[in-house]
Amino acid sequence: MPDIMIKALFIRQGAQMAGRKDRVFIIAEISANHGQKFARAVEMIRAAKRCGADAVKFQAYNPDIITIDANSKYFRIKHPSWGNQTLYELYRQSYTPWNWFKRLKRVADGLGLVFFASAFDRTSVDFLEEIGVSCHKISSFELIDLPLIEYAAKTKKPIILSTGMATILEIKDAVSAAKKAGAKDITLMKCVSGYPAVPEEMNIRTIPDMAKRFDLPIGLSDHTCGTSVAVAAVSLGAIMVEKHFILSRRLKTPDSFFSVEPHEFAALVSCIRTAEKALGKVHYGLTKGERDNRIFRRSIFAVRDIVKGSKLTQDNVKSIRPAYGIAPKYYKKVLGKNAARNIRKGTPLTWDVLI
Repeated sequence: MPDIMIKALFIRQGAQMAGRKDRVFIIAEISANHGQKFARAVEMIRAAKRCGADAVKFQAYNPDIITIDANSKYFRIKHPSWGNQTLYELYRQSYTPWNWFKRLKRVADGLGLVFFASAFDRTSVDFLEEIGVSCHKISSFELIDLPLIEYAAKTKKPIILSTGMATILEIKDAVSAAKKAGAKDITLMKCVSGYPAVPEEMNIRTIPDMAKRFDLPIGLSDHTCGTSVAVAAVSLGAIMVEKHFILSRRLKTPDSFFSVEPHEFAALVSCIRTAEKALGKVHYGLTKGERDNRIFRRSIFAVRDIVKGSKLTQDNVKSIRPAYGIAPKYYKKVLGKNAARNIRKGTPLTWDVLI
């Protein structure tokens, strides 16, 4: 893709990330699911494109950026899927080699996908700037690192802040830090930092509250298994959805157990596209598709033969389908009137046959 086309794409997608958009921005989070195999990472980008993703996201760290190589009780983790290991050991098997990024970005660019990554310190922000990412993401665990947010915000590029675990005050501090450092386009991601997160703890009704409280576009970083929560979030106003993506959960990686496979991701995209169409606009009255069915509403009909001069009663006139007669709201007014002529059963009542 020519550079000018890539630039135009980034401008357009960057505007979408800032909430100036007409469709949900869908991100395939690659994370550790490449299993540190470059060919697999490339195939994941291509698969994400086939599934309908707008972007692919990686994570720009190495174990020395995130933690230290220590074996004390402070650095050992216990998790049913991650086992009993140190943080350093976990991140050593999870990180994306930095010498991949330029090549992976070229693959994404060529497919028309936005390529970006979470940044974890100044060196990763600088590195991502060097390769020309269109925006920066700050993960939930780094949301309280205000100097990092300020540094990323100084790039003036759209910034995405994930809010897992965060209190209102912590989110306010992060947003304030980003704005003071010059960020103009900020998106907050509703997130629960559980792996996997359970639907009962997602509390996605927070999305419209966040939008009102912070006056910012809100997305969802979804760690639940399946796709239902993400689709529901769109109905509540989420303008961006990020979902961990893997070619197959049989490929065991640190993130495989809560990631979705291509057929699931494609279904998610399809459901989101349907949901955003269904959201539409505030509308009352007939739609184009309802016009031909309007006749199947109710109206007042003679349900027995009525002789001229006879009184109209509940026994001989009723509100039934279809809608060729007097509207049902006039039913009480019709009762007690007399027939101006003979009226056969099945005739819609009109005012000229009543006296």
